[in-house]
Amino acid sequence: MIAFLYPGQGSQHAGMGAAWRQHDSWELVVEASDITGRDLGHLLLEASDDELRETRNAQLATFTLSMVAFDALSRLGIETSGHAGHSLGEYSALAASGVLDFDDAIRLVQERGEAMQAAADEHDGTMAAIIGMDDDDVEAAVAAVDDCWVANYNTPGQVVIAGGPAGVEAGGAACKEAGAKRVMPLVVGGAFHTPHMSPAQERLDKAIAQTEFRAPDHPVYANVDGAPHTDAAPWPSLLHDQLTGSVRWSRTLQAMVDAGYSTFVEIGPGTALAGMVKRVARSSSRLNVSTPADLDALLETLGGRDHSEPAEGEHLYVTERLVVSPSAGVFVPETAVTDGTTVDTGSVIGTVGETEVRSAFAGQLIEFLALPGERVQLAQPIAWLRSQ
Repeated sequence: MIAFLYPGQGSQHAGMGAAWRQHDSWELVVEASDITGRDLGHLLLEASDDELRETRNAQLATFTLSMVAFDALSRLGIETSGHAGHSLGEYSALAASGVLDFDDAIRLVQERGEAMQAAADEHDGTMAAIIGMDDDDVEAAVAAVDDCWVANYNTPGQVVIAGGPAGVEAGGAACKEAGAKRVMPLVVGGAFHTPHMSPAQERLDKAIAQTEFRAPDHPVYANVDGAPHTDAAPWPSLLHDQLTGSVRWSRTLQAMVDAGYSTFVEIGPGTALAGMVKRVARSSSRLNVSTPADLDALLETLGGRDHSEPAEGEHLYVTERLVVSPSAGVFVPETAVTDGTTVDTGSVIGTVGETEVRSAFAGQLIEFLALPGERVQLAQPIAWLRSQ
């Protein structure tokens, strides 16, 4: 079983979008810029690390690049059996799974980033990673420390604490005294996933209340409980709780391993989540898609190509592809295209709203995956082809 993982704030870096600039999926950057009124191309191509460290910029940039990478992956027909995202990455997971459409997701991310930036400006905060200490022992060590909480349970032996600078310093000292191997200060813009973010709650809740949530295509594992969710109803409450609650990532990964997931694909900038998976499930396959070059490596790994044979193209090891929706709207298939029809690259196979759905591949249509008149979301699979 394949799981898609989506990184959170802190994975961003200067120039992280450069490799995607000429890829077809870059159109999402243009769309996101139009929706938010922000120049996201600047953030992904030209912004410095200092500019990207600002919460309002880091969250938009990381989410957008994760969606670009996911869109590129979807165009290749690679599907998952489940989704999970770390902190901000949970919003990417919800967009990728269809719980949120792209427009709503980018608006929520923008509002969340702005609200959290304001909260961080109001309350000086920081974070530190505690290495080599059990979760329970970290909790006990910081329980008596003022202005310090456990923010992230990342992996066994790696827990992040957060709070005011004095609180985190005292919490780190308490952990060292209790047996922590190392305390690593993190360069962050606030004390995330703690009560320091409470001033952002009302603003985020208002945005959540104005958003439509749908059932996911596959289970999405939530940060606050580490459990899979298969319908829309819990997500407004889960996102509310996530803002000031701890990210229980190690519980999430263990739950996915217990459910049978054995291949984890990190989608977006960085490779931090793949490293965390290694500490929870050493025998799992860990892959990442942060640049277009990673797509070929992923196809090769998932396709299980025999390396004793010469490689002459992707068709040797992946022959079936998905055509995905270029936008959200009502799908209407082209009347001349039916099961078994041979289509060329660029052929119109239908429309979504007023947007033409063109096949990115030449091949034979196995079947439509969307029904005529069905409302589909951005990047939702529309048709299944056997490429030539």
